[in-house]
Amino acid sequence: MDRRKFIKAAGLGATAAAAAGTLAAPAIASGKKQLKMVTSWPKNFPGLGTAAARFARRIEAASDGRFKVRVYAGGELVHPLKCLDAVQEGTAELYHSAEYYYRGKDNAFAFFTSVPFGFTATEMNAWLYFGGAQRLWDELSAGFGVKALPCGNTGVQMGGWFRKEVKTIEDLKGLKMRMPGLGGEVLNKIGATALTLAGAEIMPALQSGTIDATEWVGPWNDLAFGFYKVTKHYYYPGFHEPGSTLSLGISKKFWDSLSDSDKQLFINCAQAENSYNLAEYNANNGAALRTLIEKHGVKLHVFSDEIFKAFGKASKEVLEEAAASSPMAKKVFESFMKFRKEVTGWNEISDVAYAQKRKLAGW
Repeated sequence: MDRRKFIKAAGLGATAAAAAGTLAAPAIASGKKQLKMVTSWPKNFPGLGTAAARFARRIEAASDGRFKVRVYAGGELVHPLKCLDAVQEGTAELYHSAEYYYRGKDNAFAFFTSVPFGFTATEMNAWLYFGGAQRLWDELSAGFGVKALPCGNTGVQMGGWFRKEVKTIEDLKGLKMRMPGLGGEVLNKIGATALTLAGAEIMPALQSGTIDATEWVGPWNDLAFGFYKVTKHYYYPGFHEPGSTLSLGISKKFWDSLSDSDKQLFINCAQAENSYNLAEYNANNGAALRTLIEKHGVKLHVFSDEIFKAFGKASKEVLEEAAASSPMAKKVFESFMKFRKEVTGWNEISDVAYAQKRKLAGW
């Protein structure tokens, strides 16, 4: 072959190879998936909104950018309490929320956030990961086009904020209080009136007198909303949410399209956030409580034994009624009660006993 022809041919080959390399980039880019995540929380709200945003960053990093998640605050794309509906209807591929907001679809949903006199965060994780609860959650959510995973936990919540002191069960009767989930049904049963409001709706309702009392989460989150500006009476512990799981909802259609390895990415990132978020709450609540008391004059009260026993009696009735409301709720309730007997017995002689004895150290 003529030398000049050879060089020309080689040059054309190199040009073709370069072109092929240039064409390969869009092909790689086309493998990326932009996902929408709707949430029930104000944008970047401590512990809740930040957990959703952190999960989005986790999944993007773990997938080397193949999955990018745009996070929408509550009300930005859909109403804060309509996140499951949005994923079910195809408005978004993901949601970060609390399942008890959707108990209107089936009371079984409430058990996968928290129920009155239910599990602490560690007990809840034990039930979900090892007690068969995830399988039941899968069965329930699949009926609504969703795959759900635990993706955060607030720990034990506070009992709430009240305009006046609550000394007896009579003081609760006629009270209008923000409390979602089955805890709200307990309030209704003892003579109060429970309302379900999204987080951003609570402060305006409290300021206007639409509600007389509210619970939200705990000191860190309650300080951020500024409830102390309206009332100074802060009660503990919360009977209604002893360990509230935050949920990641994934479109079942999208989930089923994923490879096994990508499914594991989502599972692992959700598990990481589930653990991290609980630590975040435990790290911040103490300092926030001190600020509420020392800087803002908040008065800390403990519910009396009389009131807590009344909560307990009403809660048993509410859970039994919820169980009777649907076949799925019955299955979940039976699993919950069986595991509750096993795990609480151990907890009494481990975490609870240690916490009581630890005070004897005197430092």
